[in-house]
Amino acid sequence: MKIFSQTSTKLGMVALLPLFALTCAQAQTNESKDKSGSSSKEEGNRNVMLNAASANGPREIQIGLPSADVNVLENGLPVTYATNPHSVNSNWRSDASLSHVGLLKISETAITTGNIGYAVNSFTQLGQEGFHGKLDYKSNHFGLQEFSLNLNGSMGKGWYYSANMYQDFDPGTFNIKLTPYQDRTQIYKAALTKLYDKGRGEFTAIYHYSNSHPVYTFATQSAPFIYVGDGSVKEYGDFKLGTTSYLPTDNNIVYRDMRTGELKQTTLYDASENHSSEVTLMNTYKWDNGLTWKIIGRYDNAHGALVYQTPMSLIKVSGDNTYNYVTRGIDGQLTSYKGDYVQTRMSCLNSGDIDELMFTSELSKKFRTSTLRVGLNEWYYDIDYTSNTTMYDQSVPADGGYAVRLYDANKRNDYFYDFNKNASEYYKGHENKLALYITHDWDITPKLNVYYGGRIEWQTLSGENAAVRNANGEYVGRFADYHLGATASDGTVIKPTSLDYDWLNYDLTAAVTYKLTNNFGLTGDFTYIVQHPKFENFAPATLPNTDKISVPLGRAGIYYNNSWLSLTSLFSYISKTNNNSTLNLQHNGEIMAAPLTYDIQTLGWTTDVVAHPFKGFDLHFLFTYQKPTYKKYETSVTFSDGYVGKINATGNIVAEIPEVLIEIDPSYMITKDLKIWTSFRYFSKTYANINEAYYFNGHWETFGGINWQVNKKLSLGCTVVNFLNQTGAKGSIAGAELITKDEAKQYDGHLMTGSYLRPFTVEFSASLKF
Repeated sequence: MKIFSQTSTKLGMVALLPLFALTCAQAQTNESKDKSGSSSKEEGNRNVMLNAASANGPREIQIGLPSADVNVLENGLPVTYATNPHSVNSNWRSDASLSHVGLLKISETAITTGNIGYAVNSFTQLGQEGFHGKLDYKSNHFGLQEFSLNLNGSMGKGWYYSANMYQDFDPGTFNIKLTPYQDRTQIYKAALTKLYDKGRGEFTAIYHYSNSHPVYTFATQSAPFIYVGDGSVKEYGDFKLGTTSYLPTDNNIVYRDMRTGELKQTTLYDASENHSSEVTLMNTYKWDNGLTWKIIGRYDNAHGALVYQTPMSLIKVSGDNTYNYVTRGIDGQLTSYKGDYVQTRMSCLNSGDIDELMFTSELSKKFRTSTLRVGLNEWYYDIDYTSNTTMYDQSVPADGGYAVRLYDANKRNDYFYDFNKNASEYYKGHENKLALYITHDWDITPKLNVYYGGRIEWQTLSGENAAVRNANGEYVGRFADYHLGATASDGTVIKPTSLDYDWLNYDLTAAVTYKLTNNFGLTGDFTYIVQHPKFENFAPATLPNTDKISVPLGRAGIYYNNSWLSLTSLFSYISKTNNNSTLNLQHNGEIMAAPLTYDIQTLGWTTDVVAHPFKGFDLHFLFTYQKPTYKKYETSVTFSDGYVGKINATGNIVAEIPEVLIEIDPSYMITKDLKIWTSFRYFSKTYANINEAYYFNGHWETFGGINWQVNKKLSLGCTVVNFLNQTGAKGSIAGAELITKDEAKQYDGHLMTGSYLRPFTVEFSASLKF
C-alpha cells in the first residue's frame, strides 16, 4: 500500500529556501562604521555564525521570500557565483583567515550585487607589521576536529605576507558508514601585500585553494518519524532523530551519464567532491582630495558538486503479497525483507566544471556631509553542468540499525532504476553580468540623513540545455534512461537546445532617517529590484518563464536611542513576482515534474531592541511577525493512469516559513575576562506542505556558552547547541504536496519522512594568538 505522494524540491534551483525575517537595524547602525571603513553598510546583533543547521556554516537570515542562494562575500566579491553546484560551505569558512565577518544590509546587497537578501560580508586577514599568529581549534562531543592557522607579518620595505590553513574533520552527529566524515574540508590561502608610499594604498595578490566533501549538506538530513496529527511527531521505534543514520550502508551509486548515456558508478563521498583554485588581485589607492579607488579581480577554476539523497515514497509492505523485496548479501545470496516499510529515494548527483572571472571597480569621495560612490561589476560565469538522477529503495529499520538497499524482485534484479527519469538536468555555456551602480549617503542637516542609489545591469547568457520539444511543439519530459542522444517513445531524439538571452536589470534604493529629538526619530527605506532568470533556471526539461522578476521592499517605523537602550520598530512589505519552480509530484509510485511560475508577498512588523540596563549585562531582543503568502500558485500534471494531480495554493501561507520569529540574546560579564551568554530563537508553527495539510508546531532553537579570556594570547570557550534538548521534525514532509487538508486526517499516526532539529551538541573552542 502506498502511503502518500511526494514533492521533491532541489535546493538551490527549484526549492523554497527560506532566508529570514525582515529585520531592522537601519536607524541603530546609521552612524556606525564597519571594518572596511564604510558607513551604514552593515547590520549588527545577528550572530551570523551561530547556526542551528550547521556546525561550520553561516546562518540564513530570513526575509520572507524564497531564495536560491545564501549570499556570502569576501573582499567585496561573492564567494561563489552560484551555490548550485558549488556551495559556499565548500569554498569558505569563518576561520582565522578572516579579519572581519559582518552582515550587509538588504539595500547594500541589492546595489552592489544585484541580489535580494542579506549578505555575509567578510574580509581576508592581510599582513601586519611584525609577526602575528593565530591558531583556532573547535571540537564537539560527536568527534568534530576543526583547525585553522593564520600567520602574517612584515617583510620589510612595505611588503607584507599572510598564510592560512583550514582543516575540518566532521563525522556529523551519527556514523553513516558510507564515508569516514560527513564533512572533510581543507582550505589554503596565501596573500602578499605591497603598501604604497605615504599610506596612499596597497596592492594585494591572494591564492586560494580548497578541497571539500560536504556529504552532510543535503544527503544526510532526513529521518522517519510518526506524524501524530497535532503538529507534533514521535520517534519511530528505536530510531533517534538526529543521531541515527537513515542512509543504507552500501557505498556505491550507479547512474547514467546525462551527456554520454554510459552507466557509471561512484560513491557518495567521491560524488560530493568540490575543488577550487583561484587567484585574487586587489588594489586600493587614495588621493589627497579624499578620492579613493578600489579594484578587485578574481579568477576561479573549480569543480562543484552536491549530492541529494531525497526521500520519495514511503511504502507499507507488510502482509502485502504483491511485493517481494529482497536484499543481496556479500556472498550474493538473496534475503527476503521482513520489515514493515520501504523508503524510495532519489539520488541527484549535481556537478559542474566552472570558470569564474569576477571584477569590481569602485570610486568613492568623502565630502564634508556626504559620501558619493560609483562602482562597476563585470562578472563572467562559465559552467558545464549535469544532475544525474537515479532511484533506489531501502529498508526502514525500526530498531535504529543501519538501513540496507532493497529491490522488488517482481520488477527488477538490481537496486538502481529509473536513471534520469525524474529531476535530471543539463546546461552548458556562460552567463555575464555587466553593471554600473552609484550611491550617495548625505547628511542634509544634522537631523536628516538620506541614502539613495541605483544599479543598472546588462545580463546575458548563451549556451545549451536539454529542454527538447517534439514535432507538436510540446516539451518532452524526462523518461527512464534519459540522456543526450536518447530517443523518446514518440521518436523525438534528445539533443541540446541552444540558448541565447540578454536582459536589462535594475535596482533602486532609498533610505531616510529623521531625528525628531536627540534620542527619537523616524526611519524608512525602499528597495526595488528587477531581475531575470539565472542560468541555473534553465536546467529542467522545460524553459523557465523569462519575464522580469520584480522585488519591491518597503519599511517604515521609529527608533529610540539613549545611553542604555536602542530600539527600532518597523512595518514592512516585500513581494516577488515570477518565481520559477519545479515540483516532482508522485502518484502510485510514478513521479512527474510539474513546472510553475508563481508570485509571493509578505507583510511584516519587526521590533529590535539592544539594551545595557546595568554594568556587564547586555540584551538583544528581536520580534518579527510576518505573513508570507503564495500568489498565482497553480499547477497540475496527468499521470499515466489518467489521474490528474492538481495544486492550487494561492493565498496559502508559504511552506516552511514561520509567521512569528523571536530572538532573545542575553549575556553577562561575570568578570572582565569571563562572559556567560545564551541565545534563544523561537520559530512559530510552519506548514510542512504547500496545501497547508501538514504542519509542525513552533519550536525553540537554543544556544548557550561561556567564554574565558585566559590572558592576552589564549581564549577558551564552551558552547551548548540545543541545550533544551528539543527533538522533532522541521521543514517539509516528503511526499506530501498532493495531500489536501481533508485527506491529511487519515494519515494521523502514520510513519512519514522529513528533516529534523539539530541534536544536543556540546562544542569546545580555543584560540591562541602569538
